[in-house]
Amino acid sequence: MADFSKLVHNENLKIYLRVRTWIMLGLLAVITAVIPMLISLISDQVSVWDGIVLTTMFTFFLNTTFTVIVAADSVAGEFTWGTIKLLLIRPWTRSKILLSKYISVILFSLLGTIILILMVTLSSWMMLSKDAPAGSVPLFSDPISYVTLNFLYSYIALFVTMAFAFMLSAVFRSSALAIGLSLFMMFTKTVYNSIGLFNTDRFAWTQYVLFTHMDLKKYLDMPPGTVSSDLTFSLTMLAAYYVVFIAVAWIVFVKRDVAT
Repeated sequence: MADFSKLVHNENLKIYLRVRTWIMLGLLAVITAVIPMLISLISDQVSVWDGIVLTTMFTFFLNTTFTVIVAADSVAGEFTWGTIKLLLIRPWTRSKILLSKYISVILFSLLGTIILILMVTLSSWMMLSKDAPAGSVPLFSDPISYVTLNFLYSYIALFVTMAFAFMLSAVFRSSALAIGLSLFMMFTKTVYNSIGLFNTDRFAWTQYVLFTHMDLKKYLDMPPGTVSSDLTFSLTMLAAYYVVFIAVAWIVFVKRDVAT
């Protein structure tokens, strides 16, 4: 266990000793803090809860993008820099090496999310109205529960996207390709859910498409008791895709010949 902890620590050092990591975390913190300030300049009647919801819509996308960059570079970076053979000759199994990399990526995603939550809550609380009504929160929901679940659902989508980027990193051995395809997935998901072209009522097969279930926030905006089964189905589908992504990453990384 101690050896594995050292392995995870080593992977964390590879992430946090890079300047880009601190630039990304710094940008995330600054932008998350500034947006509520800009909102307060536009109107003094925006509630704290509206500020948190509006800011989170943009900054969680940013948080996901930064996490994708780290996840996509996690395995592929070893091939790019030619350090994969040095890593594999050490007395650890490939499964442990891959798991340590995945844990380090999860820890980065959690750090980014914690920074986001702290900054958006603190900045919104200081800059926005505590008495104004929360227009973005449905009447059947209380603001604290709504905002908390919004954070949770946003992180679940990030978690699945991160697994997708990690899989691409292991399969293609190219950071640029893994980042590009992951960002393409994020934008496609946004467009897919925005236009509503592939409605599950019209096309039954779309209920099995990943993009249909990536936006869990839609369940927060619907009355309780009418969508609970749909939420359960969406979580089940996301879990199924997640297992496939991780299984493909593990099989490819463990079985692949890296002699050439």
